[in-house]
Amino acid sequence: MNKRILMTASILGSIAVILGAFGAHGLKQLIDANELTIWAKGVEYQFYHVFALLFLSFFKSENYKLVKLSYGFFTFGIILFSGSLYLLATRTILEAGFIAYIGPVTPIGGLMLILGWVSLFWTALKNR
Repeated sequence: MNKRILMTASILGSIAVILGAFGAHGLKQLIDANELTIWAKGVEYQFYHVFALLFLSFFKSENYKLVKLSYGFFTFGIILFSGSLYLLATRTILEAGFIAYIGPVTPIGGLMLILGWVSLFWTALKNR
Protein backbone atom coordinates (compact mmCIF):
# COMPACT_ATOMS: atom_id res chain seq x y z
CA MET A 1 0.00 0.00 0.00
CA ASN A 2 1.27 3.46 -0.87
CA LYS A 3 0.38 5.75 2.03
CA ARG A 4 0.88 9.01 0.07
CA ILE A 5 -1.44 7.96 -2.74
CA LEU A 6 -4.02 6.67 -0.25
CA MET A 7 -3.90 9.95 1.70
CA THR A 8 -4.29 11.98 -1.51
CA ALA A 9 -7.29 9.85 -2.52
CA SER A 10 -8.82 10.31 0.94
CA ILE A 11 -8.41 14.08 0.87
CA LEU A 12 -9.69 14.45 -2.70
CA GLY A 13 -12.58 12.08 -1.91
CA SER A 14 -13.68 14.08 1.11
CA ILE A 15 -13.40 17.31 -0.89
CA ALA A 16 -15.60 15.73 -3.58
CA VAL A 17 -18.27 14.89 -0.99
CA ILE A 18 -18.13 18.41 0.43
CA LEU A 19 -18.30 20.02 -3.03
CA GLY A 20 -21.11 17.71 -4.10
CA ALA A 21 -23.16 18.62 -1.04
CA PHE A 22 -22.33 22.30 -1.48
CA GLY A 23 -23.46 22.15 -5.09
CA ALA A 24 -26.70 20.39 -4.24
CA HIS A 25 -27.60 22.60 -1.29
CA GLY A 26 -25.60 25.83 -1.29
CA LEU A 27 -25.20 26.66 -4.96
CA LYS A 28 -28.65 25.57 -6.07
CA GLN A 29 -30.07 29.03 -5.34
CA LEU A 30 -27.08 30.96 -6.72
CA ILE A 31 -26.36 29.49 -10.16
CA ASP A 32 -28.55 28.35 -13.04
CA ALA A 33 -29.28 24.74 -14.01
CA ASN A 34 -26.63 24.64 -16.75
CA GLU A 35 -23.92 25.85 -14.35
CA LEU A 36 -25.09 23.35 -11.73
CA THR A 37 -24.71 20.59 -14.34
CA ILE A 38 -21.12 21.73 -14.98
CA TRP A 39 -20.45 21.69 -11.22
CA ALA A 40 -21.91 18.18 -10.92
CA LYS A 41 -19.72 16.96 -13.81
CA GLY A 42 -16.65 18.21 -11.94
CA VAL A 43 -17.70 16.32 -8.81
CA GLU A 44 -18.49 13.20 -10.85
CA TYR A 45 -15.09 13.08 -12.54
CA GLN A 46 -13.32 13.87 -9.29
CA PHE A 47 -14.98 10.83 -7.71
CA TYR A 48 -14.14 8.55 -10.65
CA HIS A 49 -10.49 9.42 -10.37
CA VAL A 50 -10.41 9.23 -6.58
CA PHE A 51 -11.39 5.58 -7.04
CA ALA A 52 -8.58 5.19 -9.58
CA LEU A 53 -6.16 6.63 -7.00
CA LEU A 54 -7.49 4.23 -4.36
CA PHE A 55 -6.85 1.32 -6.68
CA LEU A 56 -3.41 2.68 -7.53
CA SER A 57 -2.49 2.99 -3.84
CA PHE A 58 -2.71 -0.78 -3.42
CA PHE A 59 -0.85 -1.61 -6.61
CA LYS A 60 2.29 -3.67 -6.06
CA SER A 61 4.71 -2.95 -8.82
CA GLU A 62 8.36 -3.30 -9.59
CA ASN A 63 7.80 -0.33 -11.93
CA TYR A 64 7.21 2.25 -9.23
CA LYS A 65 8.10 5.06 -11.65
CA LEU A 66 4.98 4.24 -13.67
CA VAL A 67 2.86 4.20 -10.49
CA LYS A 68 4.23 7.65 -9.55
CA LEU A 69 3.58 8.89 -13.07
CA SER A 70 -0.01 7.66 -12.97
CA TYR A 71 -0.44 9.20 -9.51
CA GLY A 72 0.78 12.57 -10.77
CA PHE A 73 -1.40 12.50 -13.86
CA PHE A 74 -4.52 11.56 -11.88
CA THR A 75 -3.90 14.11 -9.13
CA PHE A 76 -3.11 17.06 -11.38
CA GLY A 77 -5.81 15.95 -13.82
CA ILE A 78 -8.40 16.14 -11.04
CA ILE A 79 -7.16 19.56 -9.99
CA LEU A 80 -7.12 20.97 -13.52
CA PHE A 81 -10.21 19.24 -14.94
CA SER A 82 -12.59 19.35 -11.99
CA GLY A 83 -11.11 22.57 -10.59
CA SER A 84 -11.64 24.41 -13.86
CA LEU A 85 -15.22 23.12 -14.06
CA TYR A 86 -15.89 24.38 -10.51
CA LEU A 87 -14.56 27.80 -11.49
CA LEU A 88 -16.47 27.87 -14.78
CA ALA A 89 -19.72 26.88 -13.03
CA THR A 90 -19.39 29.67 -10.48
CA ARG A 91 -18.05 32.42 -12.75
CA THR A 92 -21.28 34.44 -12.47
CA ILE A 93 -21.07 34.66 -8.67
CA LEU A 94 -17.28 34.92 -8.39
CA GLU A 95 -17.07 37.83 -10.85
CA ALA A 96 -13.36 37.19 -11.39
CA GLY A 97 -12.10 38.28 -14.80
CA PHE A 98 -9.49 35.53 -15.11
CA ILE A 99 -12.16 32.80 -15.16
CA ALA A 100 -13.05 33.74 -18.74
CA TYR A 101 -9.63 32.40 -19.76
CA ILE A 102 -9.76 29.18 -17.77
CA GLY A 103 -11.77 27.19 -20.36
CA PRO A 104 -8.68 25.75 -22.12
CA VAL A 105 -7.45 24.31 -18.80
CA THR A 106 -10.31 21.78 -18.76
CA PRO A 107 -9.11 19.74 -21.79
CA ILE A 108 -5.54 19.82 -20.46
CA GLY A 109 -6.84 18.31 -17.22
CA GLY A 110 -8.82 15.76 -19.23
CA LEU A 111 -5.69 14.82 -21.14
CA MET A 112 -3.85 14.32 -17.85
CA LEU A 113 -6.63 12.01 -16.65
CA ILE A 114 -6.33 10.00 -19.86
CA LEU A 115 -2.55 9.82 -19.42
CA GLY A 116 -3.13 8.58 -15.87
CA TRP A 117 -5.17 5.68 -17.22
CA VAL A 118 -2.56 4.95 -19.91
CA SER A 119 0.18 4.96 -17.26
CA LEU A 120 -1.90 2.62 -15.12
CA PHE A 121 -2.31 0.31 -18.11
CA TRP A 122 1.47 0.26 -18.70
CA THR A 123 2.06 -0.38 -15.00
CA ALA A 124 -0.26 -3.38 -15.10
CA LEU A 125 1.28 -4.62 -18.37
CA LYS A 126 4.83 -4.46 -17.00
CA ASN A 127 3.93 -5.96 -13.61
CA ARG A 128 4.60 -9.66 -13.16
